[in-house]
Amino acid sequence: MTKRVVFTGGSGKAGRHAIQHLVAKGYAVLNLDLKPLDQFGVYTLITDLTDSGQVFNALTTHFDFAGFENGSPPSAPDAVVHFAAIPRVLAEPDNKTFSANVISTYNVIEAAAKLGVPKIIIASSETTYGVCFAEGDRDFKKLPLEEDYDIDPMDSYGLSKLVNEQTAKAFAARYKTDIYALRIANLIEPNDYARFPDFIKNPKSRKRNSWSYIDARDLGEIVHLCLQKQGLGFQVFNAVNDTITAYTPTAQFLAEHCPNTPITRELGEFEAPMSNRKIREVLGFEEQHNWRKYVKRRYSSWVKRLSK
Repeated sequence: MTKRVVFTGGSGKAGRHAIQHLVAKGYAVLNLDLKPLDQFGVYTLITDLTDSGQVFNALTTHFDFAGFENGSPPSAPDAVVHFAAIPRVLAEPDNKTFSANVISTYNVIEAAAKLGVPKIIIASSETTYGVCFAEGDRDFKKLPLEEDYDIDPMDSYGLSKLVNEQTAKAFAARYKTDIYALRIANLIEPNDYARFPDFIKNPKSRKRNSWSYIDARDLGEIVHLCLQKQGLGFQVFNAVNDTITAYTPTAQFLAEHCPNTPITRELGEFEAPMSNRKIREVLGFEEQHNWRKYVKRRYSSWVKRLSK
């Protein structure tokens, strides 16, 4: 039987790639957003997620007009994926960013849990690690960044994601359901790889992203793997690709660019400082879109200098 997935924020940068991947995997998807998604076969229900009544209604609606042919009212979906959010600071005033992200996430998790949806996935963020939108040049407390890190953001967006993780943990405990929070790294679409030569030439510009990234297509696969995995209760997963955005081996690179940050374990040769070890070991994630496949080494002279 086809799994029915309600996906919030599917019209956004991350959501549209994830939905495309899920549809290709055979899922039926309903998109909840404030603007339509231009993708064949996926209906968008315009929904204000800060309104709990709209959320409860949206989770018990037909996925499209064909649903009316079934002869019975729609039931709750098999899973809910919640990506909708004000996506960063400086997009809306801080109080609106915090309140919209926290209330919408509470509403989605509450409705899904009370309707008996067995799997809920929410988008958390690399910003919870406290450096991305920090004031000034702030060091990480330790590297690599793993899911047991004492997250400590100082901005409204990162703080909203921290609160959302706690909301998910509370509902998972109360309703004995699976809720997985994805700490999504800097999202890279295929056309963004043109920017990587500048990233590599200017390492300081990538510190806020821990010199890590997630390809939008690989993120879709991570969502799929989360939907397939059962029985883990509340979990946090870093959603990130395998390798550091540098040609220098990771240990050498970190010794040069953040010498005061403790390194807590041996690192793979080019392992991303925001580690994806958990999604590889627990979910079986295998990346398909390593940045080196798309970035040609046209800058051999400065690459050699960086590698010395």
